[in-house]
This record gives sequence, C-alpha cells and structure tokens, in this order.
Amino acid sequence: MQIFKKRHQIVLSYIIITLGILIYTFAWSAVMLPAKIVGGGVSGICSVLYYAAGIKIPIGVMSLIINAILVLVGFKFLGSKFGANTIYGIIMSSLSFILWQQVLHVETLFDVSQFGGFMCAIIGGALCGAGIGITFSRGANSGGTDIIALILSKYYNISPGKVIMYLDIFIIGSSFFVSHKIENVIFGYIVMVTMTYVLDMVLDGNKQSYQIMVFSEKNNEIGDTITTEVGRGATLLDAEGCYSHQQRPVLIVMVHKTDKPHVMQIIHRIDQDAFISVSKTQGVYGRNFEKLKL
Repeated sequence: MQIFKKRHQIVLSYIIITLGILIYTFAWSAVMLPAKIVGGGVSGICSVLYYAAGIKIPIGVMSLIINAILVLVGFKFLGSKFGANTIYGIIMSSLSFILWQQVLHVETLFDVSQFGGFMCAIIGGALCGAGIGITFSRGANSGGTDIIALILSKYYNISPGKVIMYLDIFIIGSSFFVSHKIENVIFGYIVMVTMTYVLDMVLDGNKQSYQIMVFSEKNNEIGDTITTEVGRGATLLDAEGCYSHQQRPVLIVMVHKTDKPHVMQIIHRIDQDAFISVSKTQGVYGRNFEKLKL
C-alpha cells in the first residue's frame, strides 16, 4: 500500500511539472513570440537567435541543444547535481515548444497586435511566472541559465541570483536586434518583473506567515484562546518595561496568513487596548509549518 502511494505521488508530481511547463511554453508560443517580446533564460536566447540571427531551427529543438550543452558543462564543473526532474523538465520544455508551434500553431489562435505590447508583456510574464512556479514547486525546472549561475558562483564570490539577473538583462537587451524597437526591450523587462512577482506568489503566496507580538495584561488568556480556537502554539516571554521597570509577559505567536484574521479577532475580543506588533516573516520552519530543506 505504501509503495502504491509513493508511486501515485511520483506520477502526480510529474503531471504537475508537465502542466507547469505547458503553461510556460504556451506563454512564449502564443503571446510573447508573436509580439516579438523576448524574456530571459534559454528561451530568450533561442528567440533572439531565431528572429535576429536568422537561424530557422525550431525553438524547441534549439532549446534542447543549448540545454544539453549546458547540462554537459554543468556535469563537468559541478558534478552530478542535476536530478531526474531537471532532465525531464528540459526535455518536456523542448517538446512543448514543438507541440505549441509546429503541431498546433497556437500563434494563429488570436491576433496579439490587438492587445498591444504592454498587455502582451503582462499576460506573457504572468503566465510564465505561474508555469515556472508550478514547475519549481515540484523540484523541477526547464534548465537554462541557472546552470551558468551555479558554475560562476562556485568560482567567484557572486550569488546565483545576481548572475541570473545580469544574464536576463543582457538577453532581453539584445532583443533590440529582433524588432529594432526600444519599446520591445522595455516590454521584455516588464515580462521579467511580472514573471518574478507571479513566481514568488505561486511559490510563497500560500506559505506567507506572520509573527504577532502582543503586549497586554491578559496575555495568558489570549494565548490560551489562540491555542484552543486556532490550534497554534503561543509563547510567553518575560519582559521589563524600560520606563516603568514593571515585569510584564510578552506573547509571541507564529501564524499562517489564513489564521491571522482569526488571531487578531481573538486579541481584540479579549483586550481592545492590547498593543500589537505584526510582521511578515522570511520563513517559519518546524512543526505545523514548513519543513527545513538543507
């Protein structure tokens, strides 16, 4: 039974990865490429080569070739750090481009010129971010410039995130040679910003947590009620006021964003004069929250 459950989870994981990649490549094939808007990554390199350099190899095939080269280089400099999910993501990304462009011809579904460049950038970036976010959530990606980033960060004191950002800026900037219009370059940067925002929302939007600190004479009652009604643990810390030098416990609660309104209602119900500090947290790990991944 346990083996069947594990296999079911693996199959479901690959279905979700496939869905994410299909959304990502659809955004490129149906919205961005017809509008000649170039984003970052290997897909951006392929589109520049396809349109500007006149290399009429299907983008799916070109993407597979470039990613295969990058993976081989990655194996040489980084060792075997590429899992099956990444290899699957690279292959599926290339096949998806071929499906959308050479088989289904999704660029003919609607006339992107009716939307205008700005709307195409927003729609394309949002779809790309959603697709990549879904793919990342299952530990996969579509390959690309992150391999270069890992190699450079291994030998130089620079973060992979900065390398990817600089590469994307350069790739999008080179898209000027595709359309010879500066506004398309700007639209490319809009795609990058929109994609990053949506990607973060997909990955972390539902995981956002808050740290709530409560200063009240009724902290014991508030803590007990939160534990009973919300099911979240609360902690009392001994504190001393700098002005009055009175001893007073401070209540600290870590909650998901879905629990935050309920907690605030409890505090207000018990002590309307309570002093409350609420702050977003970078991450909360442990029981009932995220599992720490090293």
